Amino acid sequence: MNILICDDDQEIAAAIGIYLQNEGYATLLARDGEEAVSMLEREDVHLIVMDVMMPKMDGLRATMEIRRERNIPIIMLSAKSEDTDKILGLNMGADDYVTKPFNPLELIARVRSQLRRYTALGSRPAPEDGDVYTAGGLTLDDEHKTVTVDGEDVHLTPLEYKILCLLIRSPGRVFSIGEIYERVWGEDSVGGGSTVTVHIRRIREKIEINPGEPKYIKVVWGLGYKMERLDGAPAR
Repeated sequence: MNILICDDDQEIAAAIGIYLQNEGYATLLARDGEEAVSMLEREDVHLIVMDVMMPKMDGLRATMEIRRERNIPIIMLSAKSEDTDKILGLNMGADDYVTKPFNPLELIARVRSQLRRYTALGSRPAPEDGDVYTAGGLTLDDEHKTVTVDGEDVHLTPLEYKILCLLIRSPGRVFSIGEIYERVWGEDSVGGGSTVTVHIRRIREKIEINPGEPKYIKVVWGLGYKMERLDGAPAR
């Protein structure tokens, strides 16, 4: 696995590189978001550790740029610990958020967790029946890991895909925010509510005509989220 470390503080970047290399990962270094985006054009990268505050192009803008074409996991690093900053990073497309100063063991654990989710999407054995799920004009093909809306491809991150897959497999069933977090992230749900909400919003922005009036993923106030039962008619 190749991990791209993007941080203008070369001492921090070098330290992260040592931790990751000790765990058997290969590392690449970028000094700013612009260099990271450019490096992805010529290197095979499986995960990015991205600092927020950098010259030329900061981590938030770089993440937005990367998300236009790639769904590889991005772990954001920041010296700010406020929930608003975390939510902003997740909204820009990050998959996880670590606050500086961080415990190296925690960072390694988050890297492993993200890589497990990312590689699982491409390593699962093909199901016998194809596992194609539909809700109106929305189709999720779990064998080929594709999502379309009215025949148009929709590009989801690994976590977004897993959330959508969870919901569309059981149309009409209400999943609590805690249950979604535990089943998708594989961790205790304490403090994960805002993370789930951000990812649901990002999914809606990609699959709904009007995310403010969603057709597919509905909120059940005080309980959680569900995939609406639809009769298979086109959504548009």
